[in-house]
Amino acid sequence: MKKLFVYLATGLVGGLLNGVLGAGGGTVVVILLERLLKIAPHRAHATAVAVILPISMVSSFFYLRQGLLDGRATLLIAAAGTAGGFLGARLLGRIPARMVRLAFAVSMVIAGVRMLWV
Repeated sequence: MKKLFVYLATGLVGGLLNGVLGAGGGTVVVILLERLLKIAPHRAHATAVAVILPISMVSSFFYLRQGLLDGRATLLIAAAGTAGGFLGARLLGRIPARMVRLAFAVSMVIAGVRMLWV
C-alpha cells in the first residue's frame, strides 16, 4: 500500500511540475524512483521518460487551448528531439549506472545555476 502511494504521489508531483513549469517533472520522477523506490538508474530514467509522455500530452493540450504554444518551434524541436531521443535511448543501456547518475546530477546543477541568472 505504501509503495502504491509513493507511485501515485510521484506521478502527481511530476505532473504538477510539468504542467506549471513546463519542465522538471521528469527530474523529480527520476529522483523519487531512485531514492524512495530503490529503482536502478537506467530503469528510473527510462520510466521517467515513459511517464512524462502522457503528462506532457495533457499539459500541451491545455497550453494549446490557451494559445501558449509556438507551432513552428514545437514541430521543429519535436522532430530533432525525436532523433535525439532515439539516439539517447539506444545509448542509455551502454552507459554505466554511475556515469548516468553523474551526468544527470551535473545537468541538474547546470540547469539550476542557469535559472538563477536568466
